[in-house]
Amino acid sequence: MKPQLRITILYDNTAWQKNLTPDWGFSCMVEFSGRKMLFDTGAHADILANNMKTLGVDARDMDLVFISHDHWDHIGGMAVVQDNPEIPVYVPVSLNTEGEHFRDMKNLIRVDAATRISDKIWSTGELKGIEHSMALCLPDDEVVVVAGCSHPGVREIVKAAGAFGNVTTVIGGLHGFDDYDLVKSLTRICPTHCTQHIQEIAELYPEKYIPGGAGKIFEF
Repeated sequence: MKPQLRITILYDNTAWQKNLTPDWGFSCMVEFSGRKMLFDTGAHADILANNMKTLGVDARDMDLVFISHDHWDHIGGMAVVQDNPEIPVYVPVSLNTEGEHFRDMKNLIRVDAATRISDKIWSTGELKGIEHSMALCLPDDEVVVVAGCSHPGVREIVKAAGAFGNVTTVIGGLHGFDDYDLVKSLTRICPTHCTQHIQEIAELYPEKYIPGGAGKIFEF
């Protein structure tokens, strides 16, 4: 049976597939509800482009770009989609679009409050003036959250995404997250990129912890 949701990590501090290049930053491809979406773009376009090529991912196939926040290690690879200046790019309202990474993009969608991308895909809305996350609504009221760095706090993000259903899964950078009791309410957690306490999460919740890394694929 074809999975409803497929998430492929394209850029991460570590490499799950050893023929990919690890580097500080985060990007993934989200395939869901008939769309291919590029979530963040890592730090360097050449590394992102090479990892995508190795994985057989073509930037020209992307239907939209979702940028979680305005930090260099999440926007640095925007050049991979600049050949398609009309592609919708969802950015938090606080993001500075005057720089080189966004100057040629003609379809910037600034997100403040919770925003519907499609029936099953939502932005949490910009939280605490810095970042928004993607919420993916599966059947049976299940919500999968993809986060860039979780600067607003994982609990804040899960609370916001909870408006769309029951959050069972969190994937992405969790920064200094150490609110370990929160994991009790989840089914799966994949802490990547900037997460400072990956080992602690893995040891406390081995049945829920999923390792990340460039080339890691999740299917639901």
